[in-house]
Amino acid sequence: MKYGIISDTHITLNSNNEMVASLIKELKITFSNVDIIIHAGDVSEQIFLEELEKIAPVSCVRGNADYFGDLKQFIKIQADSYNIGVIHILPENLEEFSKEHNLQILIFGHTHIPLIKGTEFDLLLLNPGSPTKPKPPPQKPGFHKPVARPTVMTLNFDKDDIMSTYIVSLKF
Repeated sequence: MKYGIISDTHITLNSNNEMVASLIKELKITFSNVDIIIHAGDVSEQIFLEELEKIAPVSCVRGNADYFGDLKQFIKIQADSYNIGVIHILPENLEEFSKEHNLQILIFGHTHIPLIKGTEFDLLLLNPGSPTKPKPPPQKPGFHKPVARPTVMTLNFDKDDIMSTYIVSLKF
């Protein structure tokens, strides 16, 4: 099973049509072989979800900039032996939340910064960043200033239940 993960697209009817068309063209390539697209909120308008549905079925949560439809704040997806949670903003007590929902993976958005990070309580945090309004990660001492890049993610579970995930920088 392969998932395409995206968040914080903030696409509205007022968005630059050329930019939206370029993004969709790139997503058709990047997500060409995914089974499901997961959107971690801040879609902004239903029309963009309809475009994603033309690529693959979409599961989406409500972000703080989403005012349409009946999107839920949190969804849980079973992927082989993994429980995946999807939420827009991380809960205050992450450990308690992950145990309450029996999660191994939590996908979130909101920060616009891509992230793959494990926790001390065996939860993998995934944030695809944003393809339209990316932010750079915090600068670390001794390293060059990070650059914001438009990003999405892929998450794959192979036939042996081995998981792999990648941050994908988009070209558009």
